[in-house]
Order: sequence, then structure tokens, then C-alpha cells
Amino acid sequence: MSRQAIVFRIGADDTRAVRPRLSGAHVTEIHYDGLADIDHLLGGMLGKLEKLSLQPSEMSLDLAVLAAAVTAADTRVERGVEAQDGWTRELEVCIPVRDQQTWVRATPLLEKTLNFLTGDIWTLSFRARSRSVERILEPFTETHAEKPTSVCLFSGGLDSFIGAVDLLAEGESVLLVSHYWDSVTSKHQEFCLTALAERFKDVPFYSVRARVGFAKGTVDGSLMENTLRGRSFLFFALAAMSADAIGGEITIHVPENGLISLNVPLDPLRLGSLSTRTTHPYYMARFNDLLAQLGLGCSLHNAYRHMTKGEMVEQCADQALLRAQAANTISCSSPANSRFSPDEERRQSKNCGHCVPCLIRRAALKRGLGEDGTEYQLVDLEATILDSKKAEGQHVRSFQIAIARLRSKPERARFDIHKPGPLVDFPNDWDDYEAVYRDGLEEVASLLENVEARPLD
Repeated sequence: MSRQAIVFRIGADDTRAVRPRLSGAHVTEIHYDGLADIDHLLGGMLGKLEKLSLQPSEMSLDLAVLAAAVTAADTRVERGVEAQDGWTRELEVCIPVRDQQTWVRATPLLEKTLNFLTGDIWTLSFRARSRSVERILEPFTETHAEKPTSVCLFSGGLDSFIGAVDLLAEGESVLLVSHYWDSVTSKHQEFCLTALAERFKDVPFYSVRARVGFAKGTVDGSLMENTLRGRSFLFFALAAMSADAIGGEITIHVPENGLISLNVPLDPLRLGSLSTRTTHPYYMARFNDLLAQLGLGCSLHNAYRHMTKGEMVEQCADQALLRAQAANTISCSSPANSRFSPDEERRQSKNCGHCVPCLIRRAALKRGLGEDGTEYQLVDLEATILDSKKAEGQHVRSFQIAIARLRSKPERARFDIHKPGPLVDFPNDWDDYEAVYRDGLEEVASLLENVEARPLD
């Protein structure tokens, strides 16, 4: 167990000694020479934006580079190896930036935001860029005749697909921003983008996708970490860089149903490793504070924060398209996990059908469409008694416990919604969040009405 520091170096002359703030940290250095390397680090985003005649500022570029460094630490420092309590790691990222003073002033906010998001203890260090890369982006004068008017996160999931459909149905000229690491997520994004392009031929919209990740062994002594609690920091940063490249006060749409966004722990053991805060209202508010402090004109907005996933399905602006394409979206928390059939032939990676996001998805499609053509690894929830000691039954049982607990004491909902994080920024929304929590659990309850999950002897 040890503290870990990731030091990014940019430019051949970035050679001065860097002393991490985190005392006794094991240091991993990652070197990038200049624009081409940085673009590769960010999945080609700079080149893809340039093809749209869009160029971000150095400030939003630094935010994206910081997010990549955070991703390196989050995905390549193993909790089980480096955390004293099996979960909380002590992590530092050190990066060179163009405007050091602005980033130093933003450090307390950044550390608080990341601590909340991932459950770790973060330390951030910023230094001035070396002379050769004092400016990374060369200004260009070419302009796009019709710039997008908004940005929307596009993960390939059901919620993001509905969010894109609703915007395009309104005639919004939107830039869809995606990032991925595994091929499963990439495949579903491509399916969904193709479907949107065919359906909305008369609506100008744009798409940029970035493959951002780090090889196993990037950090000495650690291979990889699968909890990925910091993934939305990278997603938001790439979207902010894209919005900044458009210019002006651009809205970044974050399509996420309220039940997942709140992610109230289903049982007392889910506060840490099993509860994510990737789109929690408190975290999104802090990220908007960061954007404002950095002088970026964009901001995050979740129009679906008070809706269940089933309501999103019911109210989608193009029901025919959704019915035809819902099965091509991915909602699973671990779609890349492979399973084996009895004859040991590898099955195709797909929605597992039994994790928390999959159960919410199944319930939503049952409510909103009355059918679900998705191929799940666990095909029939009702076919047998599920073992709560195994993955197939764990989350089903947790939902059943949470549903029973809330039904026995409905008034507890007003307190439960604050367990994942404070809703101090949204005092006027507490009734709405309470309602979406109640309705969301009842939505899942209708799916699990005839499903039994209990420990087996």
C-alpha cells in the first residue's frame, strides 16, 4: 500500500525536477512531446474538432489534459493493492498548465470535487508549461458556416440516446460528444449514431468520439482498477473542451434519469464501492463552479433529473425510432465482462441484465414500451431462484430490500435522497428528487414482482 503520484511532462524541455505535494508518494512519469502527442492522449479530439473548424482555448485544453491524468490515476492504481481500507486511495496528479495561477486558485475546488466523485483523497499540483509548449494550439482563421448550438454527452446508453433524439426532434443543431475505452461501448455508440443519422437527415448535427485510456502497467505495481468512479470527470472535460471550441454560452446536456443520478444506496453496504456519483447533482454543481472559475462559458444541464428512466422512455419524442433502436443501446455497468456457456465457448459481451443499471433499464422498457428486445446475459429473471451470494442475485436482492424498506416507512424518502451527497444547491428540488426516488423504486418493483432472490444453502 502506497501513495501514488502521476506526473505528466509536456515538451522535450520539460525536464525540471517535480516534487509531489504528497509526501512519500511513488512517482510515475508520463511524457508527451507536443500537440500530436496531446491529441493522441485525448483520443484525437483536437483533430476532430479542427475538421469541424472548431478550436478550444488553452484553458479548456488544460482541463482535458488534467482529466486524462485523473483517468490514468483512477483506472491504473488498484484499490485493493494501494488503499489501506480496500477502497480509499491517496492520489496526486501533477501537470503543466498555461495559466498556473488560475489553476492554483481552483485547486481546493478541484480536490473537493474529485474527493466527492471517487471516494479517494486527491492532491493536485500545477506548474507552468515549459517554453517549447507555452502555447500548444496554433490559431487558425477558418470558421464553420453553421456551428452547433449545444453539446450533448453521448455514451451509447439508453438515456443518452433518448437525450439526443429529443434534441434532434426539436431541430437542435447539436454536437454529440462520446468517449470510450472498450470495444463494446464503441460498437453501441456506432450503432446509435448510424440510426440517428438515418432518421434525422434534415437536421444538421455533429459527432466527435474519443478513445482515451491507459495501458495496463502504466503505474508500477498496479495493473488496472475496474471501479472507474472518475469516468465522468473525463467525459465532462471533453464536452467542456468541445463547447469552448464552439464559443459563447453553450449548454452541455447530460441526459440521465433521476434515480441513477441520485444513486441512493440500496442497502447500508453500498455507500462506497457500490454507489457511484458520476452525475450526482452536487458533483455537477461543483463542476459548473469549476467551469465558471476557469472562465469557460459552458455549463452542464440535466433536463431529466426529475424523471425516472421509464418516464424518459414514455416521453421520448420519437417512439418509433426508440422502439426500433433501444436494443442497440448499452446500459450495463460492466458490458465488457465475458461469460462462458457450459461448453466453454465465449459469449458475446452485452448487457448483463442483473446489475443496477440493467435492472433499471429493464423496468423502464417494460413500463415505457411494454417490451424489451435487448439481448441480456441473464435472459430471464424469473426462470429460477436467484442466488443473492452471486452477481446474478445480489442487486436484485438489494432492490427488494430497498423497496420493502421504503414501503414500510415512506417518509424516509425525504432523508434517503441526501445520503449519496448533499442537495444544498437545489433546495427547491427536494420534493421532485423525493418523488423520482419513490417512483423509480416502484418502477423496478414492477419488474421484480415475480422474481425471487435469496441466499441458497
